[in-house]
Amino acid sequence: MKKPLPLSLYWKCQLIGWSVASLYWTFIGFTGGPFNPVLGLLQFVTDVGLYILITHLYRNFALRHQWQMLGINRLLQRMVPAALVLGVAYTIFTILKVYFLKFWFVSAFQQPFSEFVQLNIEHIFIAGVRLMSIWLLAYHLYQYARREINITKENARLAIITREAQLNNLSAQLNPHFLFNSLNNIKALVIENPDSARRGIDLLSDILRTSLYSGDIMLTSVTKEVELVKDYLELEKLRFEERLQFIIKVDDELLKMSILRLSVQTLVENAIKHGIAKQKDGGLVSIQIEQFPEHTHICVQNPGYLDMDQSGGGVGLKNLQERLELQYKGKATFTITGRMPGIVLATVMIPNS
Repeated sequence: MKKPLPLSLYWKCQLIGWSVASLYWTFIGFTGGPFNPVLGLLQFVTDVGLYILITHLYRNFALRHQWQMLGINRLLQRMVPAALVLGVAYTIFTILKVYFLKFWFVSAFQQPFSEFVQLNIEHIFIAGVRLMSIWLLAYHLYQYARREINITKENARLAIITREAQLNNLSAQLNPHFLFNSLNNIKALVIENPDSARRGIDLLSDILRTSLYSGDIMLTSVTKEVELVKDYLELEKLRFEERLQFIIKVDDELLKMSILRLSVQTLVENAIKHGIAKQKDGGLVSIQIEQFPEHTHICVQNPGYLDMDQSGGGVGLKNLQERLELQYKGKATFTITGRMPGIVLATVMIPNS
C-alpha cells in the first residue's frame, strides 16, 4: 500500500490560514448572539473550501502566466487589479453562501435577497479586498523569496563548478611541471652516477604513485604530503649530495589535517631551485608545519637571496597562489621574504576552520 504524499507547504498554509480566519469568524458569531452549531460548522467548512478554491484558481492562473518570474514593479502592477478581482469573487461567494445558509437553516430569517445584498455588500467587499490583498502579498513574497534562494543556490553551484574546473586545470598544469623537474634531476645523474640514477628512478616511481596518480584530488593529508616531500628531497640529495641538508618538523596533531596537494612540495622545490642550487656550499632546507589559534603555518626556509624571479613566482609558485585563492576563498595567504641576509622564508597560512 502506497503511503500518502505529504502536504506541500502551499497546501499547509492554505488550510491553516483559512481555517484560522474561519475560526475567528465562528468565534465572533458565537459571542455575538444566538449561535446555531450546525450553521456554524457549515459556515466554517464552506468558508475554508470556497476561499481556498478562489485563491487556488488565482495561483494556477498566475503560474500559467509565469507571474512568479516577474520583477517587483511589474508584479505589483498586476497584484492591484488581481486584489480587486479576487475581492469581487470573495464578495459574490460570501453573499450567496451566507444568505442561502441562513435561509435554509434559520427559520426566522425572511430577509429579501436584494435587501441582504444592499445591507452587506460594502463591508463584505472591503473585507474581501483586505483579505485577498494580504493573501496575495504573502503568496508572492514567498514566491519571490523562493526564486531568490534558487538563484542564489544556482549561482553558488555554478561558482563551485567553475572553481573546481579552475582547480582541475591548475592541477593538470602542475603535474607535468613537477614531473619534468624530477626527470631533469635523474638525467643529471645518469652519466655521473648510474647507481644514484637508478635509485632516482625508484624514487620518481614512488612520487608518481603518490602524487600524479591522485587524479583530480585537490587536498591530501599532511602525512602524505610530507612523505612525498621526503621522496623528492631524497631524489634531490642524490644530485646535490652533502650540499643538501634538510629537516622536517610537523606537529603530531596536524598529521591528519588536509592541505593542498603538492603545496609543501612546491615550496621545497622552489627552495632548492633558487636556494641550494645557487649556493656553492649548499645549505639547510627547513620545513616546519605548526598550528596557531586561527591559522596553520607551513614554513620552508632555505639559504639564498630573494631575487625578482623568486619573489615574482615561477609556474609553481603562481600555481600555488591561485590554488590557495580558489580553495580557501581568499582566507589563505602566501608570502616569500628575505628573512635576514642569506636566508629566504616562504610561508603559507591556512585557516583552521
